Amino acid sequence: MLIKEVERFIEEDLGYDDVSCTIVPDRPVKAIIFTKEACVIAGIKEAESILCYLGVQAETTLKDGDHVNESDMIFRLKGGAVSILRAERLALNFLGHLSGIATLTRACVDIVRRHSETTRVACTRKTTPGIRKFEKLAVAAGGGDTHRFNLSDSVMIKDNHVKLMGIEAAIDAAKKTSFIRKIEVEVESAEDAVLAAKLGADIIMLDNMQPEAVRETLEILKEKGLRDSVIVEASGGISQENLEDYAKTGVDVISMGSLIHKSRWIDLSLEIIS
Repeated sequence: MLIKEVERFIEEDLGYDDVSCTIVPDRPVKAIIFTKEACVIAGIKEAESILCYLGVQAETTLKDGDHVNESDMIFRLKGGAVSILRAERLALNFLGHLSGIATLTRACVDIVRRHSETTRVACTRKTTPGIRKFEKLAVAAGGGDTHRFNLSDSVMIKDNHVKLMGIEAAIDAAKKTSFIRKIEVEVESAEDAVLAAKLGADIIMLDNMQPEAVRETLEILKEKGLRDSVIVEASGGISQENLEDYAKTGVDVISMGSLIHKSRWIDLSLEIIS
C-alpha cells in the first residue's frame, strides 16, 4: 500500500480531531488480532501498512491465501495504546472485507475444480471505487483471476461499442491501438461469436448465455475450426448457485462480479492483552 493511500484512509477515519482514542493513557501495550470464523485470509499487507505507519509493531506467520480457523491469531501487536486504537478499525476493515472476497473466491474455485482443472474463475470491474486493486488482489489470494485492473490493460468491445460501430469496425479499431493488448469481444449469440473469432478476436465473452447455449456455442466454434484460436469466457448472472452448470460446459473462463460485490465480510477482532 502506498503511503499516500495509507494517509488517505487514516485521514478519513481519524478526522481533524480524534477525541475517541486520545482519551486513553498512551502507554505501551500488547494486542492480538484474531478471526472469529474460519476463512481464507487476505489483506495482510494492507493491514501491515496501516499498523506500521502508525508505529505499531505487527508480527504474523500468515500470508494472503492461507486458510485459518475460528479463533486463530492473525497478528501479534506491540505499540502505544493510542496508535493501536487508531489502527484497529482500519486494519480490521481491510482484513474483514478482503478475507471475505478471498473466501468466496476459494469456494467458487473449488466448485469449478470438481469439473475442470483449467477453467479460470475471474472477477470483473464491478469493484468499490478507490480500493479496486486491493479487492482484485483478494480474488487472486482466493485462487481466482483478476481480469482487467483497468481500461488500459486490454481492449474489451462491449454491446454498446457494437451498437456504435459494429463488430468488424470495432475490432479493426482495436487492432490499431497496440500489438501487445489482447482484444475481447462481448457477444450474445453463437453467430456473433463465430464472426468475432474470424475477425481475429483473442477472447470472446459469451454474455448472459445459459449453460446450454454456452456449450452449443463452443461446439459450433469447434466445428468451424475456431475453438483453439480463441479464449472463451462466460459472464453475466453467474453465481455460486449456478456455477457448477457453467463449469461443466468446458468454457475457458468464468467471470463473476459477485466475487466482490456479493462477498460477506469476515468477522475479526482486536483485543488488548496487556
